[in-house]
Amino acid sequence: MRRRRTLLAGLAALLGAVLVVTSGAGASAAGSSRPARSCASLAAVSLPHTVIVSTTSVAATTSVPGYCAIQLVVTNPPANDQVKVGVWLPSENWNGRFQAAGGGGFSGGSPTAVPAAALRDGYAAAATDTGHAGASGSFALNSDGTLNWQLIADFGYLGVHEMAVAAKELVKRFYGTASFYSYFNGCSTGGRQGLMEAQRYPTDFDGIAAGSPAVNWTKVHPAQFWGQLQMMLAGNAVPQCKLAAATQAAITSCDPRDGVTDGIIGDWKGCRFDARTLIGTETACGTVTASDADLINKMWEGPRDADGEFLWYGLERGASLSSLNNTAGGTGVPFGIGLDWFKYFLTQNPGLDWRTITYDRYLLLFQQSVLQYQAVIATDDPDLSAFRDAGGKVAFWHGTADPLIFFRGTVDYYQRLEEAMGGAKSTEKFARFFVAPGVGHCGGGDGAAPADLMNAVVQWVEHGKAPKQLTGQKTDSSGNVVMTRPICQYPTVARYKGHGATTDARNFTCAKSF
Repeated sequence: MRRRRTLLAGLAALLGAVLVVTSGAGASAAGSSRPARSCASLAAVSLPHTVIVSTTSVAATTSVPGYCAIQLVVTNPPANDQVKVGVWLPSENWNGRFQAAGGGGFSGGSPTAVPAAALRDGYAAAATDTGHAGASGSFALNSDGTLNWQLIADFGYLGVHEMAVAAKELVKRFYGTASFYSYFNGCSTGGRQGLMEAQRYPTDFDGIAAGSPAVNWTKVHPAQFWGQLQMMLAGNAVPQCKLAAATQAAITSCDPRDGVTDGIIGDWKGCRFDARTLIGTETACGTVTASDADLINKMWEGPRDADGEFLWYGLERGASLSSLNNTAGGTGVPFGIGLDWFKYFLTQNPGLDWRTITYDRYLLLFQQSVLQYQAVIATDDPDLSAFRDAGGKVAFWHGTADPLIFFRGTVDYYQRLEEAMGGAKSTEKFARFFVAPGVGHCGGGDGAAPADLMNAVVQWVEHGKAPKQLTGQKTDSSGNVVMTRPICQYPTVARYKGHGATTDARNFTCAKSF
């Protein structure tokens, strides 16, 4: 099932196949077909440690084609876990592809949310909750306060794999063919899930599209707490308008480096704006003090130990500081996902008062996070040799203005990937990283976000057309495209050619950073 196989001459007649169907993504796949059996008959399919809860044939509407909806539950004996999986199979015009969707935050995904876009594009699709419902990190604890390692493993890596195995088997049974492509598509936690699949289960997917990936999980969440800790220790909750003023000043300073002033730090590598230059500046919430500036610099620099040694990265100077350092009304409010990590995974204390965490304890908790959870959820293993050898392709991107997941952590991962895989030229044969300047978490911000990463991966997997750059788009509130910009492959950046509209991607080229 891993790789595209030559279809037998009689397959079309046997299955009533439509040999070539163009998907909504603009790509085509051989083996497209109508089902070989009824939706109801899938209820009798026997899969290991799996209960098929329901099979429902859903009629087409004006917005979604007809499909077979399957709900199933996978368990891992002797544990009493329940990994819920939703599978949706087009009743006609299947494009010969399977696409799994990822989750976000502490949510593994939604097995009940119909993937309308994937179905419209002709994909068979699936999603899973990875063993727990909701977006809270509380699933990590049993009722007696001990760690639930089965659910942690389900969320960390096992649930997505079990979804892939079960869903692909149902695709095979429904359409009567083992010849189809398998893809994973996700952002944030979903991006992490995709890269975890490449690391742990290299034959599950032919292609992986990952955005804003929350790799380096064990360092990301302690780092999200860093700014809040520093403000508490300094007795200075820097108001949001001062944080915003610092971000805007950094953008103004570094913006012109790419050859155009457009409110975006395109040439992100060289931006080293110092917040201390703002001391004495008047804002709507008061004058920027030396303490304010020092705290803002610490948010940009990221966590350091007692000797000033690097622990992890901070936010980019073009990213909003307020999401992780929420100081509305002069009171600190830590980022919820990071705080859940401290409560449920590290201290195992749901009632934790974060204000009791001292600097020394923070350093110990940071170390605990890495040591205790590295093997189960870190998702930063740079050895993708098995995925490469299986013929897999992965493309991932990250916005420099991401206010939640530290952009330079993804840069760090790709650099280590290149080192482990034999250098840049060898790595880009199967893995490519793209940088979206000015784009927030999975989208938003002032920059242009990838318009169709999945299609780029499909073209790479099925036609050998490796993406050299991605098409980026920025839309207004009505969905109208107001700017296009090339999203360049790391380490290049988009540089203005010096003529033409700066809202048109054709007037930029991907070049080396100064």
